[in-house]
Amino acid sequence: MQILVVNCGSSSLKFQLIDSKTEAVSASGLCERIGLDGALVYKKGEEKIEREVDLPNHEVAIKTVLDILLDEKIGVLKSLEEINAVGHRLVHGGEKFSSSVVITDEVIHAIESCNDLAPLHNPANLLGVRACQEVMPSVPNVAVFDTAFHQTMPKKAYLYGLPKEYYEKYGVRRYGFHGTSHSYVSDRLAELAGLDKTHSKMIVCHIGSGASISAIRDGKSVDTSMGMTPLEGLLMGTRSGDIDPAIIEYICKKEGISVEEMTEILNKKSGALGLSGVSNDYRDLIEAMENGDENAKNAIDVMVYRVLKYIGAYFVALGGADAIALTAGAGENNLLIRKMILDGLGAIGVDKNAQWDSTMGEEMCLTTPESKVQVWVVPTNEELAIARETARLV
Repeated sequence: MQILVVNCGSSSLKFQLIDSKTEAVSASGLCERIGLDGALVYKKGEEKIEREVDLPNHEVAIKTVLDILLDEKIGVLKSLEEINAVGHRLVHGGEKFSSSVVITDEVIHAIESCNDLAPLHNPANLLGVRACQEVMPSVPNVAVFDTAFHQTMPKKAYLYGLPKEYYEKYGVRRYGFHGTSHSYVSDRLAELAGLDKTHSKMIVCHIGSGASISAIRDGKSVDTSMGMTPLEGLLMGTRSGDIDPAIIEYICKKEGISVEEMTEILNKKSGALGLSGVSNDYRDLIEAMENGDENAKNAIDVMVYRVLKYIGAYFVALGGADAIALTAGAGENNLLIRKMILDGLGAIGVDKNAQWDSTMGEEMCLTTPESKVQVWVVPTNEELAIARETARLV
């Protein structure tokens, strides 16, 4: 079965074509600057092609993707009939969706009712759904939700200390995100660590520009660091993470700005970028730190410190942990951050091995056989997880 995986943003569209039987990726790419001066990056094996193309909307972007997949010289399909299903990343399913679902008109209406919870993401995700329905009307579409994996959290983990009517009327609660990544990585971590997933305690650390940590007991999420939106939790590339909520009113009054403007600052101008004044990329921050930039050092220290605090909290909440996974950009590839995290976990009995820095971006155990908790690098693969869910449903 050939699965087209689509991850649609407001002005971008990422895609992969995956064979559900072999799980091989035959082609992938990115349409960006949709609605502006569009561009397409396409990869087939080692071959990479970049083109400037006219992409006035998402429907045209989907048609452009299908055209290149069918291209006689560089394509991988002979007919659109070879595409058996399309899997879509949907950011927010609220409490309505605790698992992936085949998309119908009723499902779309239910997703739209969650738009207030993710106004920047859900409408954009639905643009990709509608574009695929328009171009390939007979092909089933599947929604895979970032929030679904965390719907197993108990009330003590997802309720906020607010008047209960805000939850009852508006759904104000912790939902959590990166669920597709946490689900995929926890499954793989159990295999690598030799655990019975249904009788295990794991902590997954997704550390990229967006970052979150989840506590997973017996294969199910019981807590996670992101909240009603992806803004809560760890210090991230441009997001503040946890702050005293009174800060918002304080700065709004001092700066004479609106809550909407402050929310923009918290989401796009804070985090590592805001603290350092240098970059939201930890590679840039490390280079700046090595050149004596104190602000860059502070940004890295704060990020790692919060990671360690959340791991410690979840270690206690779970009653211990069998294994911890580091995943996503910095989690998989940044050796300094890896070392800082491993060294900080000595308090819970983590003992790093001599090979901890021998490779990047590959599955590997970072701890000795004597370590009380195993720590592994587990590269995430959200697209493959979406393809698996899509194949399972259709």
